[in-house]
Amino acid sequence: MSRRICNVALVALAAAVLFSGGSAAVAEDPDTIMVYSVADGGFIVTEKVNRTSAEWKKILTPEQFKILRKKGTERAFSGQYWDNHDHGTYRCAGCGQDLFSSETKFESGTGWPSYWEPVAEENIATEDDYSLFGTRRIEVLCSRCGGHLGHVFEDGPKPTGLRYCINSAALDFVKNED
Repeated sequence: MSRRICNVALVALAAAVLFSGGSAAVAEDPDTIMVYSVADGGFIVTEKVNRTSAEWKKILTPEQFKILRKKGTERAFSGQYWDNHDHGTYRCAGCGQDLFSSETKFESGTGWPSYWEPVAEENIATEDDYSLFGTRRIEVLCSRCGGHLGHVFEDGPKPTGLRYCINSAALDFVKNED
């Protein structure tokens, strides 16, 4: 290899190290994700949560298991958070990941907690869902554990115009300390 090619390679490697935060070996780990943490006030890298059905059944209530792992839905106006007006953060009941803020919660009249925005797009995942008589809906999932949360619709308030319609049983609520 010529000296000039070697120097160009060294400069390219140094640039890669400089722009990657000091690590020359930048490889994406499929078992980790970057998500927003309300408590930390920024993005963090965390491990994905992968459990068997038997493990989920041990840590979730039957209602939580039905919704989070089997994509069920609770009856309207039956969940504990549809009418909650306290200030705080709604977390995934399966893995504890921050999902929604009370600041984006609104009264949709549907009987389920509704939000116009998640705490960060990275904290949720979406998939097409045709399970209701072939009608296309967009399913909302926890990006960390894959738990089914509910659906998102395009009939929400400004500024996003979205309505994240989420099952209470898929959530835990952490009240802000005033």
